[in-house]
Amino acid sequence: MALTIAGTDSGGGAGIAADLKTFEAHGVWGTCAVVAVTAQNTLGVQAMATLPVDLVVAQIASVAEDIGVDAAKTGMLASAELVAAVAAALTRIGVTRLVVDPVLISKHGDSLLADDAVAALREHLIPLAAVVTPNLPEAALLVGFEVADRVGMAAAARALVDMGAEAALVKGGHLDGDTSPDCLVAPTLGVEPQWLEGRRLSGRHTHGTGCTLSAAITALLARGVGAVDACVAAKGFCAGAIAAGIDLGSGVGPVDPGWAAREAIPPIW
Repeated sequence: MALTIAGTDSGGGAGIAADLKTFEAHGVWGTCAVVAVTAQNTLGVQAMATLPVDLVVAQIASVAEDIGVDAAKTGMLASAELVAAVAAALTRIGVTRLVVDPVLISKHGDSLLADDAVAALREHLIPLAAVVTPNLPEAALLVGFEVADRVGMAAAARALVDMGAEAALVKGGHLDGDTSPDCLVAPTLGVEPQWLEGRRLSGRHTHGTGCTLSAAITALLARGVGAVDACVAAKGFCAGAIAAGIDLGSGVGPVDPGWAAREAIPPIW
């Protein structure tokens, strides 16, 4: 069983919708705790409201007490108060396989996290993470220095591990060029980072990429796969989801977490 703690996307492309689709694609039962509700489509986020902290915590406890949580992930958490409350709730229920996707802005540039919540992520949530999965702008805000190339990515990943994460996967999708490398740092790998290379896929179907990647890692952790292997496999799965992007709307189209089943081919990740 895998639990996602995040916000909704009324367009179905990101957030809890993408997470649950990805869990299902990996043969894992998905549960959720809704943190915020957005009015959202391929063009952007038109409105957002957060749920009361007590209700978010109650959702987590409800799932844990009856169904159980083999692994969990966090996405959009909106505020410092919610970050701290979610971290405390995860500690109480004893989650050890946690993926932290530090969602700060949407694919369209809409802010999804209050400024004071970045410090709360550093203090409360990253030390609980089995894997933390920031993109370049998110990594820069978390570590406090510019992350614009491979050197910066490696330094940021090491800094996140120094903050307490067991592994850090800094995503290179914002880099220029024909490739999209991700930098993985974990004590089990030794001193040098592991680079997960991949070709850059063209097209407008990238909405939900980060959610799908982090959810795939979570599902694999729930199935007992180690963190490093889960990151490698999840990148392959995510590449397939981007390539199979759904032609919806007139803005940034969604990736397709159901690509393998839809194409009726054996999984390659």
